[in-house]
Amino acid sequence: MFPLNVPNVLTVLRILLVPVLVVALTTGLHHGDTIAAVVFALAAFTDGLDGYIARSRKSITTFGKVMDPIADKMLITAALIALVSLNRLAAWVAMVIIAREFAVSSLRVAAAAEGAIIPASILGKIKTVIQVLAVMALIASSDPHAAWVDVLVGLMVAATVISGVDYFLNVRREIEEARQKLHHQRTAARSGVDTSRSSSSSREVPRI
Repeated sequence: MFPLNVPNVLTVLRILLVPVLVVALTTGLHHGDTIAAVVFALAAFTDGLDGYIARSRKSITTFGKVMDPIADKMLITAALIALVSLNRLAAWVAMVIIAREFAVSSLRVAAAAEGAIIPASILGKIKTVIQVLAVMALIASSDPHAAWVDVLVGLMVAATVISGVDYFLNVRREIEEARQKLHHQRTAARSGVDTSRSSSSSREVPRI
């Protein structure tokens, strides 16, 4: 059972809103687009709110660290696939964004295995904001192919690619630094053991 605190409840709520979003978008419900827009906006709001509460109350948990990014990716992936099925978004755009998200997740796991922690960058935060705005426009606009919507989609793709490249470069640097730090620690520990042995040997009294 996961720790029951506000950030974790908001994360679970965001996951539960994903099927609601898909149903509202794809089943032809009356005012389905409006419902989907409200659900997506609420889910996006909880994404920022749970992180803020967790940091301010110092209630960061392992569950939150694992499930928060998963919930984010579930929300964006579900929305993009639904929009593609409705012919509101080109399939290649969704493919680029989804591929980037899963590639970043893989890099994060690889970095953690090396002892490197990659903090969220300003480019990643900008990417998230643009993604939310673009998806909201595609859901709520009466003309998803309007010029202003296309501009947002273009910005979303550009921000996705640029932030992905930036993350990859940061991962390489952080992993290299983590490896060097580990090497220095092992060297220092080995030197300490050798020094201790030498000191012990020098204190031994030779037998006659």
